[in-house]
Amino acid sequence: MKEETISHEGIVTKITDDELEIKILAQSACAACHAKSACGMGEQAEKTLTVPRPKDKEFSLLQKVNVKMAIGQGNKAAVLAYLVPILLLLAVLFVCLGLGLNDGLSALLGIVALIPYYIILYLRRDKLKKQFSYIIE
Repeated sequence: MKEETISHEGIVTKITDDELEIKILAQSACAACHAKSACGMGEQAEKTLTVPRPKDKEFSLLQKVNVKMAIGQGNKAAVLAYLVPILLLLAVLFVCLGLGLNDGLSALLGIVALIPYYIILYLRRDKLKKQFSYIIE
């Protein structure tokens, strides 16, 4: 069975030997799309993606392309970007409250606990890029 994909039309804005930079504009259809929570396009009118350049195709600046990503990969990105941080924040918050710390300090420590998480994500960005693949048509 073929895996469902999220698809957006974009414009090539930059070309290098290894990568393409593609500007994607959210369309009005995004608001009604069943996959908008995984995709994230409903939150912003314009996004720029940097994707590996396919070796078997030629591209030119301002060329219109169609960018696809598997829904499962979109869900994984949403988990890493939204679910893990909120669970980490809540866990630290409740542990601190359970230890008897005041509300303000508990909230501050919950937010501070996110700093190492985002540093780890940043340091692993190259490995994460390899886990998310785009199909360019």
